[in-house]
Amino acid sequence: MKKSIILILSAALLAASCVQMDLPSKNKVSDEDLLTSPSGMTVYMARLYSHLPLEDFKYMAKWGLNKNAWLGGLGGDGTGESINRDDICRSFVGEDNAYWDEAFTSMHDANHLIETLPNYRSNFNSDMQYNEFLGEGYFVRAFVLYQMARRYGGVPLAIKQIDYDPENPDNMELPRASEEETWEQICADFTMAAELLPETSSKRGYANKYVALTYKAEAMLYAGTIAKYNETVSGRLTGLGEKTGVRVIGFEESKAAELSKKWFSESYKAAREVMNSGKYSLYKKAWKAGNREAQYQNMVDMWKDLTSPENIFVREYSYPTVTHGIDAYSSPYYWHAPLAGGSCPTLDFVELFDGLPRYPNGQLRTTTGNGPAEGTYEMYETTYELFKDAEPRLRAYVILPDDTFRGRKIEVYAGIYTGSAPVSPFFSDYSYSSATTTYTNLDQFTNKSNQTLFMSPNPSEMTSIKVNGQDMTTNGSAGPWYSYGEATVNGFHLRKYLDPDLTLADIGEGKSDQPFILMRYADVLLAAAEAGVELAIAGAPSPVEGDDMLAVATQAIRDIRERAGADELTSALKADNESRDIVRRERRKELAFEHKSKWDIRRWRVCHEEGRAGFWGEQRDPSLTGSGSNFRFRGLFPFYSTATGKYFFDARFRLSVDKTFGYSPVDYYFAIPSNQVSKSKYIDQQPNR
Repeated sequence: MKKSIILILSAALLAASCVQMDLPSKNKVSDEDLLTSPSGMTVYMARLYSHLPLEDFKYMAKWGLNKNAWLGGLGGDGTGESINRDDICRSFVGEDNAYWDEAFTSMHDANHLIETLPNYRSNFNSDMQYNEFLGEGYFVRAFVLYQMARRYGGVPLAIKQIDYDPENPDNMELPRASEEETWEQICADFTMAAELLPETSSKRGYANKYVALTYKAEAMLYAGTIAKYNETVSGRLTGLGEKTGVRVIGFEESKAAELSKKWFSESYKAAREVMNSGKYSLYKKAWKAGNREAQYQNMVDMWKDLTSPENIFVREYSYPTVTHGIDAYSSPYYWHAPLAGGSCPTLDFVELFDGLPRYPNGQLRTTTGNGPAEGTYEMYETTYELFKDAEPRLRAYVILPDDTFRGRKIEVYAGIYTGSAPVSPFFSDYSYSSATTTYTNLDQFTNKSNQTLFMSPNPSEMTSIKVNGQDMTTNGSAGPWYSYGEATVNGFHLRKYLDPDLTLADIGEGKSDQPFILMRYADVLLAAAEAGVELAIAGAPSPVEGDDMLAVATQAIRDIRERAGADELTSALKADNESRDIVRRERRKELAFEHKSKWDIRRWRVCHEEGRAGFWGEQRDPSLTGSGSNFRFRGLFPFYSTATGKYFFDARFRLSVDKTFGYSPVDYYFAIPSNQVSKSKYIDQQPNR
């Protein structure tokens, strides 16, 4: 691997130009050293894959693809899956480290392989071996373009090497292609990669035919969705570059519907090819019908099992050389090392799951009335009792109050109420307009002469009171401290991906090594289901001969829900938006904390005010959680009642952290890095920015 250190193949992008393509590399290792043998190709592949823009444990939406595991949170990027106390928790409207220059470096390396490897074809033992290496080049190029397109729309299509001419350096610049052309190139490259790559990867962590097809299914689902739903955004979400007149974002109105159907068809075909291969299946090693504990344990086990039949593309880690920090930053406070509580699921996310008591509007029921300000609080023997009938998948993804994790009960409650029972709701207004109202506004808390609500202000000032003659702390030992802290800020902790077998001594920065599953069979089923329903809504025929698309979609959702222990899907999906939302809601649940939801809500165009009713993949009243371009997420805060010896819950926007998110239609496309725009005669800033 010493060669890989001096293999600097990407001197292609000079700082003096926006996209100066493919200058001759000043390598100390020649093509004859690398492209003439499998051993040399191993070095070349190592470089390609080391720069692949993967969103895993070392990706944070705020910082971008800089491969930094610091703070190690999941879901805190405006999706509503989680929030935390830090400024990494914000709407996904851009990345501090823009993915631009590095993308063209990777495409240069891929292009060099694609164009140069044919010169050395005779050096390889078989066509299969040669085709695999060539296919890797197409896969990397497609992957990079896909990451760029969903950020920027149309981008410069650097799909060939350009000879450097010092007498005419302007030839090194490429203008942005249209968004349509960009997605077509992505489709073509993934297709070529799938044709060339073998069915089984020759090395762990490398692509194969089905990896390429799975990413093609996802990419074309993205393209088909925005071609359709861009049209629903006020004023249509499209525009021309001022410097070139090219439609760099969006699509021509007369073509959008047909492009949408075309790309949905490509997504469906790719997903069905993976499904029909029989090589993958949903993970069910510990699953048992009717056994909720086994179903829960099955979905806990699947995240660490590298032999899972569901895994398609996996980012592996190995202690102590290649590690991350998800356990160090997102564990409950008992395992504070060096931080904790970095991924706190929201009540809005928890409400997606089956088996919870609900108000008529679908929100979690906490009182005897028809809303959180009506009636009196429902009482529970334990804080876990509220969730006893929830689908096992929720428990596998979220540490619920009073559940057991790493051998101990996770004690979550926010305070002790010493007043009489029944207990009336603390607030008269639980709407978004009162979101900033805190518990310090309550007379029960602030009136020291007649205090009935006791809460600990922070971990360094933990207080206790006498309850039945025994001292009881006024906050659970993993509970939501009133001020800035490192326990849960929402009443819940992340469970998914955390290693359940660690002790405090095992946890620390750079000590975690569980794999990150980038693509799995559930992704394939959900892509087929969504593309199939969208095509049926559009009245398009099945792109796979003999397929009943709605039957395929229905079975896919039934299979996922059965594995999850969710309610059975009793009726077949139809060609309507209600069925579309059933699929979307399943995606929101199944793929949570996998860096998928932030892209889903962008492509569905449901982040801005007019579209936010569909933010959760199901229709919710957007006024409940937002106003204008801003929105918030709610927490669930348990309290102990001394009069009853039981617990009750208050569902509210804010306890210890104040987080507001914002989104406008212009944010569906990231801004082009300003330094690229200012120095180029071709590269435009996004329209309307």
